[in-house]
Amino acid sequence: MRGDRYPLIFIVEDNKAYSKIVEYHLKHNGFSNVKTFISGEECIDNLDLKPDIIIQDYKLQGISGLNVLQKVKAILPYTEFIFLSSQDSIEIAVNSIEYGAFDYIVKNDVALHRLMQKIDNIIRLQKLRKRYQWQKVIIVIFMLCILLVVIWALSIIKSNY
Repeated sequence: MRGDRYPLIFIVEDNKAYSKIVEYHLKHNGFSNVKTFISGEECIDNLDLKPDIIIQDYKLQGISGLNVLQKVKAILPYTEFIFLSSQDSIEIAVNSIEYGAFDYIVKNDVALHRLMQKIDNIIRLQKLRKRYQWQKVIIVIFMLCILLVVIWALSIIKSNY
């Protein structure tokens, strides 16, 4: 993640007015690194920017939201998805999460508040993921040091005989 409050966030929403509302809300809450797209194809065409979070409508014209999710996850597995959709179906929500979405939020009067909570959760998850990666590196280095000490000790023992 580029910084706690500066993750690159893509908004994929074909309703331009709602897209502007979400963008304004994010920027008003300190998330300044936001890019908007009106289609899934446009989002996919810009994956070279390596977004940290994608907020996306489930039902898009052209390529479906699930197809975008699958294509992005194949290229950028740590990019997190939040579906923000008017499709109020438990089956769709569960299906989205099974395909790898972080969460599914139904567009309603508390959706933007819930969106901010989910983004904060993603930021915490990314921090933990980064810390875990560093811990793995430190463990590997430690194990290599132990291996070198053992090899060195064995060579001393061997040279004494």
